[in-house]
Amino acid sequence: MTNVLPPYRKIIHIDMDAFYASVEQRDDPRLSGKPLVVGGLPEGRGGVVATASYEARLYGIRSAMPSKQALQLCPQVLFVKPRFDVYKAVSVQIREIFSRYTDLVEPLSLDEAYLDVTHDKPGIGSALEIARQIKQAIRDELHLTASAGVSVNKFVAKIASDLDKPDGLKFIGPSTIPAFMEQLPIEKFHGIGKVTAGKMRKLGVFNGADLKKLGEDELTGNFGKAGKFYYQIVRGIDDRPVQPFRETKSLAAEDTFAHDLTLQEEMVKELEKLSMTVHRRLIQKNLQCRTITLKIKYSNFKLITRSRSYPAPLAGTEAIQTAVIQLLAETIQEGQRVRLLGISLSNFGNAPDQLKMF
Repeated sequence: MTNVLPPYRKIIHIDMDAFYASVEQRDDPRLSGKPLVVGGLPEGRGGVVATASYEARLYGIRSAMPSKQALQLCPQVLFVKPRFDVYKAVSVQIREIFSRYTDLVEPLSLDEAYLDVTHDKPGIGSALEIARQIKQAIRDELHLTASAGVSVNKFVAKIASDLDKPDGLKFIGPSTIPAFMEQLPIEKFHGIGKVTAGKMRKLGVFNGADLKKLGEDELTGNFGKAGKFYYQIVRGIDDRPVQPFRETKSLAAEDTFAHDLTLQEEMVKELEKLSMTVHRRLIQKNLQCRTITLKIKYSNFKLITRSRSYPAPLAGTEAIQTAVIQLLAETIQEGQRVRLLGISLSNFGNAPDQLKMF
């Protein structure tokens, strides 16, 4: 018996496969089948992997990784600079395909979106068939592949789209959601990061079945407000609607550390990694920001934030790193123990095509 109550929505999550790299391999056959990184060159400082081809991922290369590290993992990897004007144009073509089936499209980035096809335009009625047709249209018209997850809500659809990549199609129906969620390792739950997963394992939680044994009060006691979220998602409950015109107010990334940081050098290293993450999201949203906020939580759980706004946009990973490290230097005192650091970007405007990425 399912805990997801009817009437059911029909939700599709579409995620393009290694989008930037696939576009580059499509447009230059010499790159086809080769380990490829789209991003900053490994020379100098600040080069970051925006996307790695699946051939490069076999060597452990991942998005937001420093380009120098990618080169160490795979000496024969090829680097190409991103062409955001091309990626944006292809993204428009992808969304045009979506619009043939529904106007309820919530883009998450250039290469990822939710679709609500509960009432689809052509009157097909089957979300699974619509997902097949969208994938085929993307293949036939754009010569690219996409993976799709189909379910009754956004959370399950997003997990489903990642299960059979690349070129995957996974349907998780309402009757199968409870069993699916119970066997799912907690690391696969969207929204549960490494630190939270580690804490869960200490509580004896290794998969959805273990998580389901914990009551809501116990989960909120251990994880705060997120505990209610975990209680619901393990039961397949997600009432969030697809929002076609959602406006991004801020972009953020943070990390809670297994051990308190006491050295400023350690904190700087962590902030550099977080800067890569938020800047990659900034690029995906095609935005530029003028305000940056540093978040610090100390070992005694005291939380502070420090913000600074700039007359011109912060262009590039290095600019974000410089700004947040300056905020850190002005805030942190010797001997203070830090358990969490975070970066938030806001005060957005649309980015020009030539926005500097690296």
